[in-house]
Amino acid sequence: MKKKDIKILLVDDEPDILEIVGYNLSTEGYQIITAENGFKAVKMAKKEKPQLIILDVMMPEMDGIEACEQIRKVPDLSNTIITFLTARGEDYSQMAGFDAGADDYITKPIKPKVLVSKVKALLRRLKEEEASEDIIKIGNLIINREEYKISLKGKEIILPRKEFELLSLLATKPGKVFKREEILDKVWGNEVIVGGRTIDVHIRKLREKIGDKSFKTVKGVGYKFVD
Repeated sequence: MKKKDIKILLVDDEPDILEIVGYNLSTEGYQIITAENGFKAVKMAKKEKPQLIILDVMMPEMDGIEACEQIRKVPDLSNTIITFLTARGEDYSQMAGFDAGADDYITKPIKPKVLVSKVKALLRRLKEEEASEDIIKIGNLIINREEYKISLKGKEIILPRKEFELLSLLATKPGKVFKREEILDKVWGNEVIVGGRTIDVHIRKLREKIGDKSFKTVKGVGYKFVD
């Protein structure tokens, strides 16, 4: 997706913030849409379906936390990236934002260069998701990510959800070493905190079902899928 096709919704009740942030991002070539409160943000998001929403926390009529929760309930916006604008030291706002479904946060005061870099990094996640295939074929192994089905040598294998997601992650890039931190983040995300042993247990189970030689442990780093 080209920059000119990417819509970014900026939501803040401070006109100066909208102007500064909007100017810096529009200069980069993105389409910029603005709203001054959470209520209008939800309405605008449903109408415009932006790829990224930059959402202030403290706003009149509807704050950013509630707006994020409302947006996350809209099926058409399930892949939209949401990042919060939070004042420095607002740890509570950051935690509440993640609980509401935010993907990240940007700390005020905003430095233009840092903002642009952050937005580019966030949008890279979107490209990675778009690039991921629904069906992965590696030798005799077929993974249907859309239907949560796995076939090995023509035989269907039923995996629990987390085992499926772990296998699916590793199989997207055979040979790449996925660090433990990355695995925890992408497979378990913001769920109940789990330890490194949880990954080891799931890998052991996958080895039993898929084959021991398909998974290689890189000591002190993580795991990779071997083609």
